[in-house]
Amino acid sequence: MQLSVNTEAIIKKYYVPGSLAHDLLLVHSKAVMKLAFKIAKRNPHLNINIPLITQAAMLHDIGVFKTNAPELGCFGSFPYICHGFLGREILENEGLHVISLFCERHTGTGLSKEEIIEKKLPVPARDMLPVTIEEKLICYADKFFSKSSKYPDRPKKPAKILKNLSKYGCRKLDDFNAFVDLFGINYIYDDDVY
Repeated sequence: MQLSVNTEAIIKKYYVPGSLAHDLLLVHSKAVMKLAFKIAKRNPHLNINIPLITQAAMLHDIGVFKTNAPELGCFGSFPYICHGFLGREILENEGLHVISLFCERHTGTGLSKEEIIEKKLPVPARDMLPVTIEEKLICYADKFFSKSSKYPDRPKKPAKILKNLSKYGCRKLDDFNAFVDLFGINYIYDDDVY
C-alpha cells in the first residue's frame, strides 16, 4: 500500500480551481467517496481499506480533463471512454500505481479485453476489470452518480442505472447485480446521508 496521498494537490495540478471541470470533478468524487465509505461501514466483514478507497474515490476520474466532454468543461481530444486509461497514465506518472488501477477499472462495470476488441473501443486492448474488493467498491459507488446530471451528488435509482447499463449488454447488468449482491443496496438511499 502506498503512502497517504494529497488528492487535493493532485487535482489542482490538473484542474483549474473554480472551473466547471474542477467543480464537477470534486462534487462527483466526493459523492462517490461518501457512498463508498457508507458501503464499507455497512460491510465490515469485507475488511475494506478505508484510506485506499478515500484516495481512489477522489482520483478515479482524474483523466476526464483530457476528453472531449464540453458539457463537463473538458476540451481534450479523446473520447470520454478513454478517461480511465488516461487517468491511470497520469497517476502512474505521479508514482501512484495502486490508485491508478482504480481509474482504468471503474469504467462501466469494467471492460474486458475481449469486449474492447469486439466493440473496437478506443482504449488499449487489455483487461480493465475491477479485481480487488476496493476496486469493485469504487466501480459500484461510481455507478450511482453522473457528472452530467442536474444533481450530480444525488444517487441514481437502480432502475436508471440498469437501464443505462443495458445499452452495453447483459454482462454489464450481471456485473452490477453481482455488486448489489456483494455490497447491498437498500441502505444507499437512507435520509441520514442523502
